[in-house]
Amino acid sequence: MKVVIFAGGKGSRISEESVLRPKPMIEIGGKPIIWHIMKHYASYGHNEFVICLGYKGEMIKEYFHDYSEEFKISLVDTGLETMTAGRLKRVQEYLDNETFMLTYGDGVSDININKLIDFHKSKQALATMTGIQPQSRFGILDIDDDDMVKTFQEKPKNENVWINGGFFVLEPDVFDHLYPDADEIMWERQPLEDICGKRQLAVYKHHGFWKCMDTLRDKIELNDLWETNPKWKNWK
Repeated sequence: MKVVIFAGGKGSRISEESVLRPKPMIEIGGKPIIWHIMKHYASYGHNEFVICLGYKGEMIKEYFHDYSEEFKISLVDTGLETMTAGRLKRVQEYLDNETFMLTYGDGVSDININKLIDFHKSKQALATMTGIQPQSRFGILDIDDDDMVKTFQEKPKNENVWINGGFFVLEPDVFDHLYPDADEIMWERQPLEDICGKRQLAVYKHHGFWKCMDTLRDKIELNDLWETNPKWKNWK
């Protein structure tokens, strides 16, 4: 099954790094984060990738020039200012009208890809999104009537909230929801809202590790994890 990766954004929230390179090329443990994502998919037997290029896309092209034997990669220029729905629409011809996967080029996880695919098939849905429970950036206090702390939790997961963690499985009919003005639309807005409205959006609840590299702080945390306990690394 082919994997589409969004890798064209400017990464403005991590501008300390993205001014020099596209966000997916920011390194974790000496390798670009997009490499980590691809290695994870390949470890489950999915090594065909369609990468949606945009900002500084030539750097991604240059890097993967030497990886043609390990990965089968189609590098597609999807425009500098194109929104994510437009980027997906522009790679439709590379997907052979078959079920495919989609994720973002800045997040790693220990998700079992094959279990995700099996779940998608069991739901017979048009689209499956991986849902994750975000971890609070702050400690949580439970305070009694006397202003005394009953319990304290340091950065707990919000068990009542699920958010979009990427790692989609999609049927080719999702392209029916990408209209001619898709270049100006986020995949996460109108297309997914339409699919959800038709009750065709399933969610695979992932309770394991997930981390998005959104800021410089996230990059530092991921590098620290790589040195101590790289939870997403399941390849030799």
